[in-house]
Amino acid sequence: MIITAKTLNRTALLAMAPFLGIMLWLLFSSVVIDISDKAIQDLDSADEAAPRAYIEETVSRLELANETAALTGQSIRTQLDLYNRTNEEMNHIAKTAAAQAKRPLAIYDQKITSRLGKPAATISSDKLRAQLFYLSHEHFKSYAVKIQLKADDAMTMVLGGDEVGQAMTTLQAVKKYKAAVGVNAGGFADGRGKRYPLSTTIVNGEYVSGFEPSYSDLFFVGLNEKNELIGGKFSTQAQLDAKEPRFGASFVPVLLKNGVAQQIPAKWQTSPRRAPRTVIANYKDDQLLILVTDGYNESGSSGATLAELQELLKRYGVVDGYNLDGGGSSTLVFNGKLINKPSDGSMRKLPTHFLFFK
Repeated sequence: MIITAKTLNRTALLAMAPFLGIMLWLLFSSVVIDISDKAIQDLDSADEAAPRAYIEETVSRLELANETAALTGQSIRTQLDLYNRTNEEMNHIAKTAAAQAKRPLAIYDQKITSRLGKPAATISSDKLRAQLFYLSHEHFKSYAVKIQLKADDAMTMVLGGDEVGQAMTTLQAVKKYKAAVGVNAGGFADGRGKRYPLSTTIVNGEYVSGFEPSYSDLFFVGLNEKNELIGGKFSTQAQLDAKEPRFGASFVPVLLKNGVAQQIPAKWQTSPRRAPRTVIANYKDDQLLILVTDGYNESGSSGATLAELQELLKRYGVVDGYNLDGGGSSTLVFNGKLINKPSDGSMRKLPTHFLFFK
């Protein structure tokens, strides 16, 4: 195929024809594009309308949210006030119920206290309340201390020294351990110049010299983990361990069990018949009663008989009563002062003491 210059010129002219036509039309036509101020304002109005509407909508939503928050806050305050009122009412009901629950105990306490008379002295603290009574009887004088234990560490039993076999007076023990009340505890046996606790003895939950089965009318008496007085005869250590004893000592005989007088061994009815005595007992509400009687000697001519003590304990309304070591051992210390009159003329050194702390 032969392409000549003439052919090329024709092709180029045909290709450029449309463009040349447009240019000639623009050149000779009278088309005018009018961009007026009004057109500009319309554009500006259109541009401003969209954000203004958004802002107005946002403000409206914020106002609605604020109203909702205010209503929610008011509702919360109303609920909080209702809760506080309900809580106050429940506290009042609880206090009233607690007071009513204590009322029978208060009435019972008044009843048993009235049987002892008017307290001569009272020690009261967060740990205990101890009330001292002076009592007179036909053949002897006695001293009673009614004790309400309020804390686990309000009562304990201590040995007469740092080692087994040592002894000290009850007053010395009270001063050494800074106790409020003290009384002699279990019996003892002398040997090789030392004074040992009699039979089964427990201090701080530990057996001092091991367990010994009850024999010859001996009993064990002390406090358990619940601050309850426990006592009786035990043939095995398992029986005693089941009572969870914290401390305690041994002596003879048991005077009362569940308010019923127990049989007094024949030997203890006459040897001696009368003597200074020390007794520990409990009430239905777990208060304790310490009873110490005076006697001029241990010959049997002065002091109290065990049968008389049984009658006194029943009159005072106790549940269980245990005779502790008596005679020259009987010692009662209240608020740092010796209360009774020891038959030896002075306080006897002993291996065990019950102490009470305020």
